[in-house]
Amino acid sequence: MTPAQLRAYSTVVRLGSVHAAARELGMSDAGVSMHIAQLRKELDDPLFTRAAAGLIFTPGGLRLASRAIEILGLQRQTAIEVSEAAHGRRLLHIAASSAFAEHAAPGLIDLFAARAKDLSVELSVHPTSQFRRLIETRAVDIALGPAPEGAGATVTARPFLKYSIISVARPDSPLAGTAPHPALLREQQWMLGPSAGSVDGHIATMLRDLAIPESQQRIFQSDAAALEEVRRVGGITLTIGFAVSSDLAAGRLTHINGPGLQVSDEWCATTLPPDARQPAVSELLRFITTPRCIQAMIRGSGVGVTRFRPKVHVTLWS
Repeated sequence: MTPAQLRAYSTVVRLGSVHAAARELGMSDAGVSMHIAQLRKELDDPLFTRAAAGLIFTPGGLRLASRAIEILGLQRQTAIEVSEAAHGRRLLHIAASSAFAEHAAPGLIDLFAARAKDLSVELSVHPTSQFRRLIETRAVDIALGPAPEGAGATVTARPFLKYSIISVARPDSPLAGTAPHPALLREQQWMLGPSAGSVDGHIATMLRDLAIPESQQRIFQSDAAALEEVRRVGGITLTIGFAVSSDLAAGRLTHINGPGLQVSDEWCATTLPPDARQPAVSELLRFITTPRCIQAMIRGSGVGVTRFRPKVHVTLWS
């Protein structure tokens, strides 16, 4: 299997047609079809068939789609690492929960990267349930977010920032000023960030405990987008408290109180034990609890990934 073949196949999977893949890749339809035919021959699997509704994938075809994305991502990552090493730079791999990545990582990474001019940072987003495996296999150097289960001999978790997840709505919401009945909550439109689509984490757990129907949940690409929709059309959302403190103070949003509508926790830095860490990880651990860093994380809330410096590489892995 060649990178060109995998790139052609993964593009067909993503776009749903050979013609669309060829257009995006700047190839002919025949060129893309040739790559697919070579994969089919090598793997002895048809990978997919065409139907009126689109492409129907075989189990092997779906597995190859997943692997192709991983392999191409590793290829890009390796190219970055080699290039950085050739120019005398260090590379720090950070995994983060989606909430931390959106609300606290921009301020942290911007400030930390500015202190270490020879350091580049790669941030990837993962479920908390994957943190331990990522650290143990050295796929990442440090994981930032809720503490993973089972931290102990092989990985350590150091708390560094307390936070709350709260429920907010517009001041004219029917929920404002009351402790809403569960039945009323289930009737509302819930505008939610990507954490709601996770299998673990506080927000997913809160929604399950409140028995919010999936039909009432709208999941956006970010908490900021969900909040903007609440401001625009109404509804309710779950978000990090410090991210909406100015909106609450100004009366643009109101805090909805009631059982199951708020939870407090602490973000942790999960790493290998001290004797197994690379120096950049120890530098970050010392820096992350300083008052200046804490303020940068809080004040940097809501800053999107487009505001990262060019030396910070951002990837989103599910």
